[in-house]
Amino acid sequence: MVAALVALPVGAVILLSLFPEENIWGHLARTVLPGYVRRTLTLLILVAGGTLAIGVGTAWLVTMCRFPGRRWFEWALLLPFAVPAYVIAYTYTDLLEYAGPVQGMLREGFGWRSASDYWFPEIRSLPGAAAMMALVMYPYVYLMARAAFLEQSVATLDAARILGCSPWRSFVLVSLPMARPSIAVGLALVSMETLNDFGTVDYFAVRTLTAGIYDVWLGMGNLGGAAQIASVMLTFVVLLITLERFGRRRQKHFQSSRRLQRLPGYRLRGWRATVAFLVCLLPTVAGFVVPAAILSSYAAQRFDSSWTLDFRTYVWNSLSLALVAAVAAVTIGVFLAYARRLSGGRLLSIAVKASGLGYAMPGAVLAIGIIIPFAAADNAVDTFFRTYLGISTGLLLSGTVFALLFAYVVRFLTVAVGSVEASLERVTPSMDMAARSLGHGPASTLIKVHLPLIRGGMLTAALVVFVDCMKELPATLILRPFNFDTLATYVYQFASDELLAECALGALMIVAAGLLPVFLLSRTISRSRSATEAP
Repeated sequence: MVAALVALPVGAVILLSLFPEENIWGHLARTVLPGYVRRTLTLLILVAGGTLAIGVGTAWLVTMCRFPGRRWFEWALLLPFAVPAYVIAYTYTDLLEYAGPVQGMLREGFGWRSASDYWFPEIRSLPGAAAMMALVMYPYVYLMARAAFLEQSVATLDAARILGCSPWRSFVLVSLPMARPSIAVGLALVSMETLNDFGTVDYFAVRTLTAGIYDVWLGMGNLGGAAQIASVMLTFVVLLITLERFGRRRQKHFQSSRRLQRLPGYRLRGWRATVAFLVCLLPTVAGFVVPAAILSSYAAQRFDSSWTLDFRTYVWNSLSLALVAAVAAVTIGVFLAYARRLSGGRLLSIAVKASGLGYAMPGAVLAIGIIIPFAAADNAVDTFFRTYLGISTGLLLSGTVFALLFAYVVRFLTVAVGSVEASLERVTPSMDMAARSLGHGPASTLIKVHLPLIRGGMLTAALVVFVDCMKELPATLILRPFNFDTLATYVYQFASDELLAECALGALMIVAAGLLPVFLLSRTISRSRSATEAP
């Protein structure tokens, strides 16, 4: 049943795209669709390239090299993970646009009078959007690559050294090929988040497939056309998942018994240490320090005017929605993971995997897939009550908080399931057998044995889902009830009107909430290998 509910939005989008009330597919294919596809592909390539270079390079440096500041960078490089892409886009636009302080100082310093007197890169462009996304999404690749580098076999690295490989050749010929499967997973996650983004591309006027859904649905009033564009996005998602699995289909390597010995490190000195320090410093500063400093400055200046009753309502809306969604996702995740542990049948395993489809769906696609069946159910119930009782029931599902919560749970359920399953796998089956021998059934064993043992994994899952819900923008914009705003929609509305200072406090609160899982992730990955430090 859970798998069917998660698959419902996908089926609704595909069904409506095939049988729309007003078929405008031909018109879309002749006019705007090629541009949407071209810009989306370009954005995906640029963001993937940027995150690959930053994520893999910094992960290898902090794992395999020894230079001043390395221990600090191990966790500091994860800080941009807390900043939503649309927030960093707003802050850098305010900093780098023509009326911003950077160009203002350049004009004053060199005596320039207008934009025609000098050249400055245009921040509101497709490359600008790609740069903003790369700065906050590279931690996906960094996490996966660093975990893979930490799990390398010492024997393999020693063999490379004996054969005369320099650090660079060892990285290219040994470390990178072994880490390729993990890097492919990180790039797939980056690409899905890029497809999901709406705030950045809308603010920079880059008309991608996500922006096209809003244009066709809200601008042209054609839900069927929006569903057809959404089906194209689903095709992109399927291709990404297929390419990721194809890229690592034969990538297997096995560790020796020396895996947990201390990794051989390359001691960097002089200019090499300086370069390594700067390579790790720049993405940290650009992805977190600069936007956090700008937002903190604005928030301090406008705190009295920002901290209003309406703002506190938006904070409550965000916190309560995210908390309820996190509890619901973890509860369902425990149910699915434990059911799979008890049964382990093929059909049940397929159903549990299908329940993770929501994370692969961009928020805009998910919102359309939810609004279609919910609106149909509302209309059917309303028609029944009007016919037989003479009363109107109004909106029971669509346009309510329930629809928004449903979207959050469907989209982030796979995060909860994955974390809970990982925790359950560490509980030895003998614990189940001992509980059964003492007369406890499956439910009693879960409550008295498993839940206390996996509470750390449950807390981590709840925290990650909570923060993801706080940052979610596309689905929230579409599904939120009338006169209902969260911090994400509040920030988007003000920033879209060039009023960044007015919404800086809200943006800063979203960033602050995102710091919690960053520290958790940093601790987890640092403990994955107990003897990685050099003497």
